[in-house]
Amino acid sequence: MPKIIINTPDAPAPIGPYNQAVKVNGMLFVSGQIAIDPASGTMRTETLADETRQVLRNLEAVLKAAGMDFSHVVKTTIFLSDMSLFGEVNEIYATCFSGDFPARETVAVKGLPRNVNVEISVVAAE
Repeated sequence: MPKIIINTPDAPAPIGPYNQAVKVNGMLFVSGQIAIDPASGTMRTETLADETRQVLRNLEAVLKAAGMDFSHVVKTTIFLSDMSLFGEVNEIYATCFSGDFPARETVAVKGLPRNVNVEISVVAAE
């Protein structure tokens, strides 16, 4: 069972001992992404909408590097700093999918890296 490590300069470099994604047996496991702009290295947290869109752009870049897109996503996990953010994040998140939505859980957590409001990880399949 060979692992294929996926890393792309079009998404933020990992900020710890992990990879952007690992592909094994046709499954892609994408690490949680936050709103770091990979071009500048700055946080895109001006508004919750900006933050959420940057997270999704980062996920899209990793999926693309693995030869996939959001239609391949079978599972997502959304981490929020507060459940009161759910509605706005959910509305933007929904624009990435058409019809066959992936399985998902959304949880509020006490803290996220760099004090962001949103982190999303995904699992995709070929």
